[in-house]
Amino acid sequence: MLKLLPSFTDFAFLMPIVFLFGRMGGLRDLLSDCDTGWHIRTGEWIVANHRVPAGDIFSFSKTGDPWFAWEWLSDVVFAWLNGHGGLQAVVVFAILLLALTFALLFKLLRRKSNPFVAIAITMLAAAGSSIHWLARPHLFTLLFLVLFYAALEQVREGRTRLAGVPYLVILPVVTVLWTNLHGGFFVGIIMIGAYGGGELLTLAFSGAGHPAGGRHLAGRRALHYFLSAFACLAASLINPYTYHLHTHMAMYLRDPFNSQHIHEFLSPSFHHPSAIFFELMLVLAAVAACRSLSKGSFTDALFLLVWAHGALLAARNIPIFLIVAALPAAAVIQEGLERLPEWDVAGWLRVVVQRFNRVAAETAVTDVIGRWHLVSALGLVLVAALICAPHPPLKFRAEFDPKTYPAGALATLRSDPQARIFTHDEWGDYLIWRLYPSQKVFVDGRSDFYGDDFEQKYIDILNVSDGWEKTLAQFGVDTILMPPNTPLAGALKESSRWRMVYDDGIAVVFFHAQKTGGKPPSLALMGEGVSRDREVTKTQTSDRAITETKSKT
Repeated sequence: MLKLLPSFTDFAFLMPIVFLFGRMGGLRDLLSDCDTGWHIRTGEWIVANHRVPAGDIFSFSKTGDPWFAWEWLSDVVFAWLNGHGGLQAVVVFAILLLALTFALLFKLLRRKSNPFVAIAITMLAAAGSSIHWLARPHLFTLLFLVLFYAALEQVREGRTRLAGVPYLVILPVVTVLWTNLHGGFFVGIIMIGAYGGGELLTLAFSGAGHPAGGRHLAGRRALHYFLSAFACLAASLINPYTYHLHTHMAMYLRDPFNSQHIHEFLSPSFHHPSAIFFELMLVLAAVAACRSLSKGSFTDALFLLVWAHGALLAARNIPIFLIVAALPAAAVIQEGLERLPEWDVAGWLRVVVQRFNRVAAETAVTDVIGRWHLVSALGLVLVAALICAPHPPLKFRAEFDPKTYPAGALATLRSDPQARIFTHDEWGDYLIWRLYPSQKVFVDGRSDFYGDDFEQKYIDILNVSDGWEKTLAQFGVDTILMPPNTPLAGALKESSRWRMVYDDGIAVVFFHAQKTGGKPPSLALMGEGVSRDREVTKTQTSDRAITETKSKT
């Protein structure tokens, strides 16, 4: 009967689901970035052509230019899911990846803490990482990070083999899969290198009184870690683009343009509602690092420093830091709880902690008993059923929000299959999802493909900077799709060379005057937009909502 009851692992599995549909906006958040759309279309192209694309297939502005489909295998998976179950299947799979990630993270934390501490820190990591919960390939990186972390901890604890095969040999093999699923494979290599670096620091700073055998063992462990990291790097070359992928990624990640214009590459805002979770983990990580150093161990402090720096540098690294910091944080809390009764503290606090430790120990005994995890399975099935229902609740609708994306303007855009459409990059992703292959886009979310020079021209158009009309003419743009309250929309309304043909309050479509024969458009083409005063059409220095908040792969 006990096998039927839920365990803390079940709670950890269901936690992201409860958080997604309870505190967050449900699938509207999971699909708040339309990169998912072009990933699916890429996968469909790969399946249809039996090869990965070497050149661009989505734009008319850079058709055929070299393009790296970093996550080609994820794209194929997403395309297969979409082909068999639509966006519903894609989002259910994304939810499954999140649930597995944090269930496995909880299992990892249980190695060094009681179930109450482990579930609390897992909740903290999940809540903080929710800023980057999107139905995109990067979810594979979060899952693989936990798997690598668990394997490296096994090695550090002396359990170096799985079914007779060394973990440090298995990791390079897994890296091949990781590399082709998502470009974050280097995270695993950095983690292995950090374990090796920690052993080297132990070797370098161990005193004369340190046993010679211990120093020799630290040197051997460091060598094994570094050999495994090098093997992982070599294994990552097994991808359709070989070393060219690494060169391209290095250039892209070092590009200062990203840290100025792409939201995920900006430093985190501590005014964000989820920032408190990141702040708490930073404090716990600092305590854990200091405690580790006081014991003469450098590994935890090293990788905490690396990923805390990464998270403070770019918001997209926050989920990685939270996962990496979770284990040292749980361990230091557990140690504090065990030692607190020995400290000179108030008697009532000592009694409370002793009782808590006793209950936690008793709970741990029953929690380790094997379960069938029926609650986890039923929870996921229930969510899938709601998502796939004929008329699902708002939070369970697998769609790109029609109040955010130009769904109503599609009929007008389809009226001219030869149209060369300009819109901002997020809506470019949406047009790929809804109009490809019949129509292509000017720009979309693949910032690594378009490059700085092109992206700057694109931003200049959005901000109506000098030469914007010349750039549009250079690429033969004859249709423009924009949100109504943007500098470009305001300028086009006042231009004699453009005619507004659709306005529904969410999106405005303009045709070039030559396209309409210079005549005013038919009212039949107009949406149900409302009048707007001159104030909303004034140009601005920069359109931050478009140029600096775009999510990337």
